[in-house]
Amino acid sequence: MSSLSILNLAAVIITLAALFGYINHRWLGLPHAIGILVIALLTSLATIGIDALIPTLELKRSVSDALQNLDFHYVLMEGMLSFLLFAGALHVNINDLLSRKWAIGSMATIGVLTSTFIVGFSIYALSSLLGINISLPYCLVLGALIAPTDPVAVLGILKSVQIPESLKAKIAGESLFNDGVGIVVFIIMVAIATGTGSAGGDPVTTVEVFRIFAQEALGGTAFGLLTGYIAYQAMKSIDEYNLEVLITLALVMITYGVATVLHLSGPIAVVMAGLLIGNKGVRFAMSDTTRNHIQKFWSLIDEIMNSALFLLIGFEIFALSVSGNVITLMIIAIPVILASRLISVSTPLLLLSLRKEFTSGAIPVLTWGGLRGGISVALALSLPESSFKDIILAVTYGVVIFSIIVQGLTVKVVVKHFVR
Repeated sequence: MSSLSILNLAAVIITLAALFGYINHRWLGLPHAIGILVIALLTSLATIGIDALIPTLELKRSVSDALQNLDFHYVLMEGMLSFLLFAGALHVNINDLLSRKWAIGSMATIGVLTSTFIVGFSIYALSSLLGINISLPYCLVLGALIAPTDPVAVLGILKSVQIPESLKAKIAGESLFNDGVGIVVFIIMVAIATGTGSAGGDPVTTVEVFRIFAQEALGGTAFGLLTGYIAYQAMKSIDEYNLEVLITLALVMITYGVATVLHLSGPIAVVMAGLLIGNKGVRFAMSDTTRNHIQKFWSLIDEIMNSALFLLIGFEIFALSVSGNVITLMIIAIPVILASRLISVSTPLLLLSLRKEFTSGAIPVLTWGGLRGGISVALALSLPESSFKDIILAVTYGVVIFSIIVQGLTVKVVVKHFVR
């Protein structure tokens, strides 16, 4: 793709995000990101309808070609995600996370694995009943990509919901870390489904699974702390807010890029770097002026990329190819995934509650507030071509749309009802 076409596509995306955001702010009044998604989805459906009525316009084909050129998976996973995760981690209090480390850690690891297998085996059974017959390894791939909650969606919703700080810390912390863990599990499940290890030729063994997990997760954690500490020391030695903003920008890009090359978890590395700069860096390496500029800069980056991301999710309906049975599976998958979320959240929390009391209503709020988003769609789009890819993408997209719109718009009601 030429640089001009990239610039033109970026201009279209930002312009549409601004236009849809304006329409939502003036007339719909929905939360910003959800409003943009709803309008983009309605626009997509209208475009498909017009194309069906007047096929000579070839509107659907034009939009589909533009989206293929854009490559949603590459744009999100190799570009936007690093900035969004850093912006989210930058505003999370590390002390709140550490005081709830067992709850957050268990949900981000055991919870993700539990949900992966519950969803995988359930979808395998349901698809067989519907005559779709997705292989079990690919059902587990679906479970892996839909198991983690999306930090972009979750943190965006938290801005508009008043909940106790202890519960907010659990939701934010879990969403930041289970994203990285979920991607690692996804990589492992894809390797198992395709029958090749990370080297691309050897069958996947149990040792290989543990090696991949340790390298990606533990390596990503260590690398993020290392690059974050280097940036922290550089910022501590100067007092020039423009340069310090530039240092944080370079930190995100180099951390994610090098981690990917080294086969470490880029998302986990960026989150760790963001937590270090957002806590130790804010307290000891920044003047008030620098702190103010960095926080405003990353809030703006977060808002712009969130808007663009939810716009693109709305337009990704053009990538779907569905039949009647697949639509049925998509609908049935929603309660299955909610049930798996309930089990994966309640099991560790109930066990931990034997030693420590949790906020009332934590389980229902964490269950309903565990939104899925663009990361799941991007992972589904990244799958190698197979007879199962379109089915997995359709089910993922249906779950994500339900999650963001229905769960996102009603999470306030859940909080009011269950949190005392």
